[in-house]
This record gives sequence, structure tokens and C-alpha cells, in this order.
Amino acid sequence: RPPREPLSAPSPALCPAGLGSVAGAGSPCEKACNPRMGNLAHGRVLRTETACGRHAAEPFCAYTEDAQRRCKRLACGRCSGAHAGLAHPPAAMADSPFRLPRTWWQAAQGALRETIRLDLETAFYFTHLILVFKSPRPAAMVLERSQDFGETWKPYKYFAANCSATFGLEDDVRQRGAICTSRYSSPFPCTGGEVIYRALSPPYATENPYSAEAQEQLKITNLRVRLLERQSCPCLPAASAPRPSQPPPPLHYAIYDFIVKGSCFCNGHADHCVPVAGFKPIKAAGVFHVVHGKCMCKHNTAGSHCQHCAPLYNDQPWQAADGKTGAPRECQSCKCNGHADTCHFDMDAWLASGNRSGGVCDNCQHNTEGQHCQRCKPGFYRDLRKPFSAPDACKSCSCHPLGSAVLPLGPGTFCDPSTGDCPCKPGVAGPRCDHCLPGYWGFGAYGCRPCNCARSCDPHTGDCHSSSSDVTWHHEAPPFQAMFNETEPAWGWEDEQGFSALRHSGKCECKEQVLGNPKVFCGMKYTYVIKTKILSAHDKGSHAEVNVKIKKILKSTKLKILRGKRTLYPESWTNRGCTCPILNPGMEYLVAGHEDVRTGRLIVNMKSFVHQWKSALGRKVLEILKRDCN
Repeated sequence: RPPREPLSAPSPALCPAGLGSVAGAGSPCEKACNPRMGNLAHGRVLRTETACGRHAAEPFCAYTEDAQRRCKRLACGRCSGAHAGLAHPPAAMADSPFRLPRTWWQAAQGALRETIRLDLETAFYFTHLILVFKSPRPAAMVLERSQDFGETWKPYKYFAANCSATFGLEDDVRQRGAICTSRYSSPFPCTGGEVIYRALSPPYATENPYSAEAQEQLKITNLRVRLLERQSCPCLPAASAPRPSQPPPPLHYAIYDFIVKGSCFCNGHADHCVPVAGFKPIKAAGVFHVVHGKCMCKHNTAGSHCQHCAPLYNDQPWQAADGKTGAPRECQSCKCNGHADTCHFDMDAWLASGNRSGGVCDNCQHNTEGQHCQRCKPGFYRDLRKPFSAPDACKSCSCHPLGSAVLPLGPGTFCDPSTGDCPCKPGVAGPRCDHCLPGYWGFGAYGCRPCNCARSCDPHTGDCHSSSSDVTWHHEAPPFQAMFNETEPAWGWEDEQGFSALRHSGKCECKEQVLGNPKVFCGMKYTYVIKTKILSAHDKGSHAEVNVKIKKILKSTKLKILRGKRTLYPESWTNRGCTCPILNPGMEYLVAGHEDVRTGRLIVNMKSFVHQWKSALGRKVLEILKRDCN
């Protein structure tokens, strides 16, 4: 057997484009990287249909030729599977070609055709095949691969002395890129002849070995070689004399080495691999390195082949690394505010964000919800004393079961998610809705009833106080600065629950306001006019606050008023328990009032113009402001 150059480090011509240039073993894998290459046949079982001497000893003979292609002396031997020194099993093709160069597999003499098959435990990248024959190379053979563990097969290459006659195919010697070749089907040399196949030779050459096109060509789970036609050694008789009349030696297939060069398949996201679960390498003489198939993934990727993103890194679509530029194309982390362990990629969210973020957090913890676990669940509110990433940033609402209102469309009572304030039943006050407003009494399941007094009354009995000095005010600590959530709470309740001065005229009288003479409206010199939706109302003891959402600004003077959430300050609500003007939660109003520049507040009082919003009313007021009030 002729000496050969080492095959463990193939020349660049045998490496697919890109794999040789990406970061190799020992690199930090900061860019696209690939595990070291090796012989995929090492440590695995090669299967053949026959082996000489498997059932009984077989004699065999073979010619070799000299430099002038004259026949050397006929070399004969015996093959027996029962004796280690005479056995030629398939495993001999996968031992070390350097430590054991004189071992080979030999088919049974009666085998006109043979199949050599390598079954892998998972998908690998296959780059090239080298066969070293002890017998003359076959006159015809086919190299095939499977990507589905042997369910289907596709040809890599046909080999024949005459491609057209044998397979009806063009020869790549004459037509570049043809699937058949005659380069490796000559019987010479009669021993030591090679067959070489490069998986990314034209027309399959590519600059990026991790592209979809390259994967289709390189990825395999099984490889097989079908030997279809034997041929003898056509050497010349020695000294130009006629060959002895003895019959020619029986034909057979014999192969020294079956070298399947490849690597672990990691999409450019790993430089090291470990054994697949359950895989135990076959021990072979002189073999110390086995190419394993489970990637140790980098770049925030996961999976046996780094084929998807790690659990909390699905904010963008997974991509294979770019073997051409070296870009790692790392997976990006989802923004879950510390409240989720996993996330998934959602194409709708990705498109809606303008291809910037598609991560949706899974199973938000710590009483949070939302795409990014960015808000407290209903029934909880944000504790502004803690960072939102804290496990206890969302506190449970502490609404009083009697004084809190149940939302019309909700499953229960929820507080304002940004402040913790609860929606109170009519006449009820306090962040927890646990006592009556001034001017109300009889705290119970239906709220509090208005006092039938000129002034306030006892909150428990309803008895009128004799003087204003008897009024009891419920003082509260000022709340923390509000930080509103994304969604507005739709506070509101049914009409029959709503106590107001219109229904209880004994408390105080509210006159329904009508937009009359424009000069009267302009004469009030309102400094702001807005369209607003009432969200919630709260008695703060010394004053009242109404949380609103400003939807349109018809006029503003000194204060900067923006659309969005704002607080109105009704002056008259704490005067004798009166509820004028009426602002029912859930309703939209046109409100015209005065600004308190010193405190920055929008004031509502008995001089303000408050009317339920109608489009026609808005147009009329806007016309008056432009035409009459300038």
C-alpha cells in the first residue's frame, strides 16, 4: 500500500468555502464558528452486505502492476472471519490509516454488487469522502446521502468509466457540474486507487456554509456507497510473454480506507460538541478522536444543532451565523422586566414593531402581565417605592369589600393599577373606599346616602350637625406621585347605583347648564376648555380629585395642557357635601374652567361650564371661541 499524506488536516481544496475561515476550536466563538472536523466513520459502525470468510474460509488472489503496468507476481491469501489475522471486516475501513495501513475490508467473492453504509445518530455536516481501494476501483458506483435517517435517499455523485453508457448521464470531464464523473473509475492503479468526492464542488460551491443552500447539500444523517460493477486488473503479462493459461483470479471488492470528513452541525453557533444522549462510540484501533453530534451552543442559541434561540432570547427571529462575513447573528434577549423565565417569538408582534422586537414573555410571574410583563395584573397596583423588576413591585389591591364598586364588565373589584386607589360606590371616599364622603352617611353595601341637611350629618346615623364646626373631615396622607399604566381603567357603574344631587335635591341643587348667549360664555373668561373622559373620583379630605383622560383641547391659556391623563380639582365637592357639577365616571364631558397658575391645577367649580359631550356641542363651543371670544 503506497504511503499517503495525513488526512486529519485536509488541504484547503478539500474544505468547503467558509468552514476553513470561521473561528475554529479554541476560539472564544465571538464570531461565526465551527467545531473541528474529523472522520465521521471513526467510532461508528460501517455496514456492508458481505465480508469475505464470514461463514467459511475463502482463498483469494490479486495482481498488482509495476510502473510500466506489467503484472507483478500473483499475490494470494486466505480470508477467514474466525481468525483475527485473516479477517477483513467492514470495521477495518474505519481504523487509523496511519497506525494500521495494511488492514482492509473485502467483500465475498460471489458479491457482484455491494453497499457500504454509515448510519449517524444525528445530523452532521459532510464535506468530502475519500475511498482508498485495495482492489481495482469499480467500473460503476454511486454515492448517496439521506437527511431523514434512511427514509429517502438522494445521489451525491455517479462514478463510471462511461457515464453515458452506464447511467445515461453527462460526464463532468466534458460538462462542468455534471452529476457523473469518469475521473475515478479507471482500473489503474490496481491497488491504492482513490475515489474523492467534495460536497461543495461546483455547481454547489457557496461562500456561506451555513446558508439554506449549503445545508441542503452538506447536512446528512446517513451515507452509503453502492458498488455496482467489479473490474479486474488489466496489467500486461510480464516480459511481454503471454500470461499462463491458468484462469484469472476471481474478482472482488476490497477497500483500505473509508474516510468521511465532516463536523458537528451547529449553524455557526458552536466550536465544541459532546456526545448525543445514548451514543457510545465503537472502539477502533488507533482511533482517539471521535466527532460528536451535540453542540455546546454560543450566541444565546440552544438545541442539539443550535437551531433555535435560548429560552429568554427570542426577541428577534433565529438566524444561522454568516460564514461569509463572520457575523454571529446572536439571539437577542426579551425584555421581561425580570418577571419571566422564557419567551417566544411572535411574528405579528415583530411586524407591528417595525421588525424591531417580536419577543412575547411566557407565564409572567410576580402578578404581572403584558407582552413584556410590563404592568400589574388586574387586582394589583404598582408600588412606586420599588423598581418594577423587583418580585414584589405589584401589590394586591386592598379595596374595602362594601365600599368598592364592581366594574360593569370586569370579574371583580380592581384598583387603579398606577396608584392603588379603588373605584368607590356613590357617596364613598378614601383610597380603599372605606368611609363616607362628607355630606353622606350610612356606609353599606349600596354606598353612602346623601345627608338631608343644610350642612353635613353624622356619617353613622345621618343626624344633622348644628353648625359647620361639627363637620368631620377624613384626612388622608398624600399619595405617591402617580405613574399611569398603558391601559386606562374603565371605572363606572350602573345608573341605578348613581347617587347625585339631581336625584337627591334635598342635599343641594344642581342646575343643568345650557349653552346660551355666547357673550355670557365669553364673559366667564374661561382659561381652559377641554373634552375629557372621567376615570375616577377620590375624596382626599382637604380636597377632592377627579382623574380624567383629556381627549381634545379646545382652549388653553397659561398652563401647558396635553392630551392624556390629568387631574381636575372640584372646589365645591367638599363644601356642604355638594356634588355639583356632576362628573360621572365613565362619561365624557365638555369642561370649561379656570387654571390655578400658582399650583398648576385645573379647577372645576360652580362657575365652570360642564356638559355631557356631544359633537355638535363641541363644534358650537369651538365656533364661539374663535368668533366671539377673541
